[in-house]
Amino acid sequence: MMYIPFARKYRPRKFSELVGQETAKRVLLNAVRLGRLSHAYLFAGPRGTGKTTVARILTRAINCLRPADGEPCGECENCVAIEKGNFPDLIEIDAASNRGIDDIRALRDAVSYTPIKGKFKVYILDEAHMLTKEAFNALLKTLEEPPPRTVFILCTTEYDKILPT
Repeated sequence: MMYIPFARKYRPRKFSELVGQETAKRVLLNAVRLGRLSHAYLFAGPRGTGKTTVARILTRAINCLRPADGEPCGECENCVAIEKGNFPDLIEIDAASNRGIDDIRALRDAVSYTPIKGKFKVYILDEAHMLTKEAFNALLKTLEEPPPRTVFILCTTEYDKILPT
């Protein structure tokens, strides 16, 4: 039997399974239900509060093949691939390790490609505050004018280190 860490085993997989953050949950769920997604989101909060988990739930919800009232089904091909970490239209970047301008230039090049399997291509930049100033400036134009069907989710534990622009 394979060992699965407690936090991963019981990690929420749908908006309805989230505990707390009722306003954020309601805003995101309504955006999915109404098809009014933003092209970029910034999730900020202390370590371990679910920023990346919510980013993955949002990714599932907008790419689910059988959504139910904005919630991902958790069973379709896309939901399963996202859960297993092998969905081609979800790109998770650890900005603490990939923080330079060359990393962001590579991301900007990749952004021009349309989604392969999903409705949206989603980029999750974890620890976004760790990007260098030059890298963040290089990312800004893409954040301001992303290609269609592309969503950026920046997650940070240090909101005050994100450039105000």
